[in-house]
Amino acid sequence: MSDRILHPGLPAPVIVRRSKQARRLSLRVNATLRAATLVLPQRVSHRAGMEFLNDHLDWIKERLDALPAALPFREGASVPFLGRPHRITPAPGARRGVWIEEDAIMVSGPVEFLPRRVADFLKREAKERIWRLAPPMAQTIGKDVNKVRIGDPKSRWGSCNSKGTLAFSWRLVLAPEEILAYVVAHEVAHLREMNHSAAFWDWVRVLHPDIETPRRWLKTNGAGLYRYG
Repeated sequence: MSDRILHPGLPAPVIVRRSKQARRLSLRVNATLRAATLVLPQRVSHRAGMEFLNDHLDWIKERLDALPAALPFREGASVPFLGRPHRITPAPGARRGVWIEEDAIMVSGPVEFLPRRVADFLKREAKERIWRLAPPMAQTIGKDVNKVRIGDPKSRWGSCNSKGTLAFSWRLVLAPEEILAYVVAHEVAHLREMNHSAAFWDWVRVLHPDIETPRRWLKTNGAGLYRYG
């Protein structure tokens, strides 16, 4: 269970979470949520947690300041599409919706609708590209994909359930194609192994032999994808 508080000494919210497993107070800055998280062990009082938070305000500020600035979808903004920068370019006189033209994301219609149209376009592209990859991968390991869902989770790039439903972050379409393919392979492999055992990783390698390069890329660059939109 968690609470979200606004501290007068911080430019971002603090998520206060109580944990039965935690043995000590801890603080971290979540780049995807652009917020600080304070974890309280069960027997530590809220007051003690606030004192701990106050003692570390400078530490939190330094890390929040180091996060890349948020970048809304707007005219002229540079947004990665499959890992390559594309400039958002209005085309108000056109009637083509949103489309890619060389290194631009072209957006037709009234400019006030541009942010929503760009977001909808990227979500559609993510789902279409994942659908092209997931069923053939599943067939390779003798399984079927029941459904693909696209959302904007803050703590994972994808998930899989026992019913064959795969869920992914639309932000994967911002990453290079090989990163998207790796995450799809990772979730499809869960159709065979709902864990992270050695057998699971063997199935991932069947579908995507290079697993270390994408994992390093996501560790280094993944949080930066949350600045867009």
